[in-house]
Amino acid sequence: MSEFRVKAISKLHAEFSVPGDKSMSHRAAILGGLSNGTCTIRNFLPSEDCINTLNAMNALGASYEVLDELESYGPINLRIHGQSMKLSAPAAPIDCGNAGTGMRLLAGLLAGQSFSTELFGDASLSSRPMGRITIPLGQMGAHIETRGEKPGCAPLLIHAAKLHPITYDMPVASAQVKSAVLLAGLFADGETTVIQPAETRDHTERMMASFGMTTRRAGNAISIDGGQVPQACDFTVPGDISSAAFWLVAAAAIPGSRLLIKDVGLNPTRTAILKVLGRMGAHMSEIVHESDGEPIGNIELHGASLTGTTIFIDEVPNLIDEIPVIAVAAALAQGRTIIRNAKELRVKESDRISTVVNHLRAMGAEVDEFEDGMEIEGGKPLHAAVIDSHGDHRIAMAFAIAGLFAEGETVIKNTDCVNTSYPGFAHHLDAILHERSQAADFTLPTVSRA
Repeated sequence: MSEFRVKAISKLHAEFSVPGDKSMSHRAAILGGLSNGTCTIRNFLPSEDCINTLNAMNALGASYEVLDELESYGPINLRIHGQSMKLSAPAAPIDCGNAGTGMRLLAGLLAGQSFSTELFGDASLSSRPMGRITIPLGQMGAHIETRGEKPGCAPLLIHAAKLHPITYDMPVASAQVKSAVLLAGLFADGETTVIQPAETRDHTERMMASFGMTTRRAGNAISIDGGQVPQACDFTVPGDISSAAFWLVAAAAIPGSRLLIKDVGLNPTRTAILKVLGRMGAHMSEIVHESDGEPIGNIELHGASLTGTTIFIDEVPNLIDEIPVIAVAAALAQGRTIIRNAKELRVKESDRISTVVNHLRAMGAEVDEFEDGMEIEGGKPLHAAVIDSHGDHRIAMAFAIAGLFAEGETVIKNTDCVNTSYPGFAHHLDAILHERSQAADFTLPTVSRA
């Protein structure tokens, strides 16, 4: 079992790029596999989660070739051979590993096929609720059995079915649910509409446009017509701002620091972390230098003394992955930070509310826990602790950042899980710990397979 050992740093001056966006890598694998030809995908995230989705599409007939790979992890540049919406029955159940996004999007894709498929995952994924997708997909005519030990949980047995379009009013804002229904809508005859209660990540709609498909938006309602075939194209995945968030918080909390994150996704449904850190006192600028469906650019941040803030209810859906590290920022800031309306955190890879609260308390922070969030009184000195990630990648990385500000050596246990979203995190952490600033110190090793 791997671990991180982290000590306090005195400065952070660095320029580097983070690996590809996890959400977009899942979608690129799926839409590339559905397309009508060969697609070159660049800067794919070679994390366990995304590779599981890539392999799932391969099992459904959409083969791929690796052009370049991140050493010891997997493909970063690849070609996917699309099947023109005509998938094949897999030879065996499909393993989604820990990928909640992968399982939910694949369920939407598979709900209207002429063959049956079983999707399963690890213990963590098998404990996460799938009713949020099986309900709307069932309304479309899908027949999905949830065979988990807990009601409504994976494994999912998805039977052959013919789908019809629906208008679905989502009870909870979720890009995964929206995307699952839109993907299922491709296999229904007519217009499928999803109404979201608050704006969610729009990567699916943007990427569908990049693949020559049409969706329509009216307010918070998104519609798609069935029968469309993604047009093969080349797609570059931006760097993942959720991965960049860990380093942005670290730099923000060190007055005099300077951090430049290059070639990162600046989709406005993902940049709430920048607004939060700006309210807390960090000085930032964004420069968009490319926008082919998805805006890509650089973020330059200069650290300052942080103050507490309140996370607004409409920010939560697009901050849900960043809340653990925002809580760390709150512990380092002066004053009170309020994070509420985030009950969704209790059904992630771990119960992120209780886990964050308990770990911050173990490091000396003052935190109140609520059913839907927490309040943190910042400014108390942090001290080292032994932290168990509970197999949750974002917990492991968030508390590695906390360790950069704690007296003594903080030990993060069970850190293999980090590879589900950020292969190379340990390499970047080592460069930060040794207060390096040269680009070569942050470059991740790649191997060409072309």
